[in-house]
Amino acid sequence: MRKTFILPALAMALLLGACGSEDTESSNKTEGTGKSATAIVLTDFAGREVSFDQVPEKIVSLSGGDMDIIYALGGEVAGRPTSSHEKADAPYKNAVQIGSTHEFDLEKIASLKPEVVIGNNPMNAKDIQNFESIGAEALLTSANSVEEIKNQITLYGDLLQKEEKAKTLNEEIDAEISKVKADSKDNEKRALLVYGAPGTYMAALPNSLSGNLLELAGGQNIASDYPALEQYPQYAQLNTERIVEANPTHVFLLTHGNPEEVKAGFLKEMSENPAWNKIDAVKNEKVEILPADLFGTNPGTRVTEAISYLDEILNAGE
Repeated sequence: MRKTFILPALAMALLLGACGSEDTESSNKTEGTGKSATAIVLTDFAGREVSFDQVPEKIVSLSGGDMDIIYALGGEVAGRPTSSHEKADAPYKNAVQIGSTHEFDLEKIASLKPEVVIGNNPMNAKDIQNFESIGAEALLTSANSVEEIKNQITLYGDLLQKEEKAKTLNEEIDAEISKVKADSKDNEKRALLVYGAPGTYMAALPNSLSGNLLELAGGQNIASDYPALEQYPQYAQLNTERIVEANPTHVFLLTHGNPEEVKAGFLKEMSENPAWNKIDAVKNEKVEILPADLFGTNPGTRVTEAISYLDEILNAGE
């Protein structure tokens, strides 16, 4: 019987790099060289100790960012997130599409006989027993900041025994961030990050991945002190009065849906409130949709592209 696990659509959209987990350093201990002995011991972002007797040959990744890191380290996956982007998916064409972090096909995953399923903490914590029931270990991580993405790289480097490659990738990320900071102009641009879906618009806070990327690119998040939503602590309700007072120079839209539809809906909502027309971002037509593959989810090693993308927009014409 086919089993499919589904979270509400809003929770799926709100992942933007994953909710609520503390940075967790991975550990790797070599206790033996034989396959019968525990060779690799890791601690995932949920604080769980996960062990393998050898480097896993069959890996299932529930998100694109994790998969990107695995391939950047020289590994491969047997199962990958479902996607319709043929060009972008070319490097992963041999992997079976199995759904996503939010909705996956357990029967299809089981058919791959994976040794490990990489999921999100805390979203997939409830699915650990299901993964274990098909003979796979669950390895849970999250990506609410660049630091967490670097921790993911370290963890997967330990998993694949590619520690030096992982170190190099993290050094490249640090170098790009340093370069952006050095090149950025002194005057910070005031920006509002808006997560958009039909009928739903919320401000992204600094503890979200997109909020962290904005800071690293030299932007000032005008919603930094907004009260977080209880269920989604990386986001806050929009406050028109405070937005007008802060007068952002840029408004960035984040979405998993149709980008033009979301932008049109947001502009329509703004037009119905004349106060929005007073802010610089609207007057200067600086309301822009950010690419979903870089900002709508964990971009993996492409996080440097995301920071550079924001940096170029924020400092355009200067």
